[in-house]
Formats: sequence, C-alpha cells, structure tokens
Amino acid sequence: MQTRQLGKTGPVVSALGLGAMGMSGMYGPSDRAESLATIDAALEAGITLIDTGDFYGMGHNEMLIGEALKGGKRDQAVISVKFGAQRDPSAGWIGFDGRPAAVKTSLAYTLQRLGVDHIDIYRPARLDPNVPIEDTVGAIAEMVQAGYVRHIGLSEVGVETIRKAHAVHPIVDLQIEYALITRGVEDKILPVLRELGIGMTAYGVLSRGLISGHWDKDQGQAKGDFRAHSPRFQGDNVDKNLALVEALRKIAQEKGVSVAQIAIAWVAAQGQDIVPLVGARTRARLSESLGALDVTVSADDLAAIERAVPRDAASGTRYAEAQMAHLDSER
Repeated sequence: MQTRQLGKTGPVVSALGLGAMGMSGMYGPSDRAESLATIDAALEAGITLIDTGDFYGMGHNEMLIGEALKGGKRDQAVISVKFGAQRDPSAGWIGFDGRPAAVKTSLAYTLQRLGVDHIDIYRPARLDPNVPIEDTVGAIAEMVQAGYVRHIGLSEVGVETIRKAHAVHPIVDLQIEYALITRGVEDKILPVLRELGIGMTAYGVLSRGLISGHWDKDQGQAKGDFRAHSPRFQGDNVDKNLALVEALRKIAQEKGVSVAQIAIAWVAAQGQDIVPLVGARTRARLSESLGALDVTVSADDLAAIERAVPRDAASGTRYAEAQMAHLDSER
C-alpha cells in the first residue's frame, strides 16, 4: 500500500482512505454484514485511514467500526472522527455545537462507542458560528494533552478559520469535498493549506456516486438517501452531469480502467498532500477503488480528463441552498 503523510505534523496513512458514512444509512439501506466485511477487506488491503462521524446513524457508524476493529485490529487503523452536528429523532439537521464542554462530551461518547482509548484525528464537522474556532480547537488541544486525541483536523472551513485554528494548535488536515466536478478548493483553500503545511483528506471524490460510472437516474430514491435532495441529482442537472460522466468514460476506456478509477486517480494526482476518501459500502466497490492506486495518469491524461470534464462544468451546487449557506468553506 502506498502511503502519504497528513501535513507536516500528522500521521502517515494509506494513500486511499475509507469513508464509512454510507454504511449507516446516509445513502439508503446498507447491509451490516457486508459493511463489516468491507472494513475488514480494507484493513487487509492496507488501508489504514478510516473516517467516520458521531452523527452518522447517531452512533451506529462508530459502533460498527468498533466492532470491525475488535480482535486486535485497532492498531491497524488511523481513526478520523467528526463531531458536533446536531440531529433530532427524525434524523433532521438542527445545528452544530462547538462549545468546549460539548467537544469533550462528544469525545467521551465516541471513545465508548468505538471501544478505544484514543482518537487519532478529531475534528469539528462544521464551524459553529456562535463559538470562536479558537475555543473549539483549544478544547480538543486539551484532550490531546490528556492523551484522548492524537491529532486535530478541520472540516469544511475557509482560510480565515484555518489560520485561526492552526495558530492555536497544529492542524494536520482539512477534510473537504474535492472531485473533478467540485474544485472550488483550488482557488484559496488549497494554497493556504500548502503554505501552512496542512494536508487534505478529500471526500466526495466520486461526487456521491454521480461520477462513479455506475449511477443512473433510477437510483438514490430510497428513504434517507441524501441524493434525493441533492441539486446535482435533480431535474436537468442530473442529465447534464451524466453527460460529463460519459465523456469521462471514453478516456477511462482508452486506458483500460473504470470511470471510478480514473476519477479517483485524478484526485490523487493533484498532490502528495491529498488523500482521497472512498465511500465504498461493498467489497466489490472497494476493490474497484483500490485499483485506482495502480492507474498512472500522465500530464496528457490529466489534460484530456479536464477537457472532458471542465472545471466549472457541473450543474447544481454540491448541497442544497440551506446547507450551502452554513458552509464556512464556501464564504
């Protein structure tokens, strides 16, 4: 397994990470046995970085990962956890809590659900507009000193927040959406990360399945599936976006690889400081994603890919309008 370091001060992890969100209902029903088998297969393949959130299935995802890591497998994993998103019993999103007391309480529950004595990378899932980021990161820093957390990360924040947080405690990585059709991070955020020596864990590298080469318009309508409300999957937008996928498919076929593999390889080729997270929910999809590490993309390949899928070609925003308004990274 190829490896990459997360920032100047972060851990060395596998060049591909596993994002476990989809194993807890965010994309419709999932198969528990297959989820556990997929995590096990990822570890066997050398994937070390496993990403979760305490609000994925309201603890379900953490308990699932905790079960998968039993039997001495904890030391094989670098566990990344997002916290702070608030949800009600109907799974509605009702805000974010980044207060120091909430940070420590969330961490206590996470340690219990995962069945571990420390978290490798702990990060607020979003910026709490009512709490200075210095206070939130300061509370995590106290947990680093106490031994409950190894490293601090951020998620979906902009350059001002990144600088403020990094001044309090070294930040090892920013988790943010980055894909062929989601490239806003390149303008301001990625240059600042590189200036400060902060890595990036890129989620949504297949745009929630949209550019995987497997998506069709009959999918994503199950109860609880995020994509049923995502602008990129609606109306004329989805037709335009799927046309981009077909253009990408031609390039993939010429190289003898899958659409998903070329899309993941493109992200990985954008820098050794970037680790793509793949949301594989089955062993078959995991195997396909792992194949992306064997895909070599030349400068000519990259140019062809970007001609097929120009930077601003996507139709629709990556989240619904109300959610976009809460993203510090989009300001």
